[in-house]
Amino acid sequence: MTSGDQNNQFMSDINVTPFVDVMLVLLIIFMVTAPMMTAGVNVSLPEAEATSLPADQEILVVTINNKKDIFVNDFKVELKYLREKLTLIFKGRDNREVYLKADKDISYGMVVRVMAEIKGAGVDRLGMITVPFNSGQDKI
Repeated sequence: MTSGDQNNQFMSDINVTPFVDVMLVLLIIFMVTAPMMTAGVNVSLPEAEATSLPADQEILVVTINNKKDIFVNDFKVELKYLREKLTLIFKGRDNREVYLKADKDISYGMVVRVMAEIKGAGVDRLGMITVPFNSGQDKI
C-alpha cells in the first residue's frame, strides 16, 4: 500500500476501524446476554414481614427446593456433606453468616435438619429468606 504522494513510500498507519467495529458488536452481544446468564434455584418461598438483605456484601445462601435438593449458592450438595462443605468455605472467612432459603412445601423437619448442619459448621448467624406479604405470590 502506498500513500498518495509521489515518493512511493509505504503507509505505516494501522487501520483500527474494523477492530473497533468488531469490539462494539462483541460489547453489545455481551450486554444483551449477561442478564440472561444469572440463574438460580427456583423455590416457592414463604411470606413474612421483614427488611431486605444488605446488597453491599457477598452472602452465602443455602437453598432447599421442593424436591428436597440442597444447594450452596448454585452448587448442589448432599445433606451428609453440607457441614463439611460449609466448614471448608468458612475456613478463610471472618464473616460466618448464612441465609437459608427453603421452599414453602418442604417439611419443617427437613428445614431443621439443614439448619442443624449449618449451625454445626460453625456459622455465627443464620438468617431466613422469605417473600414479603404484598409480593403477589400465593398466600399461605
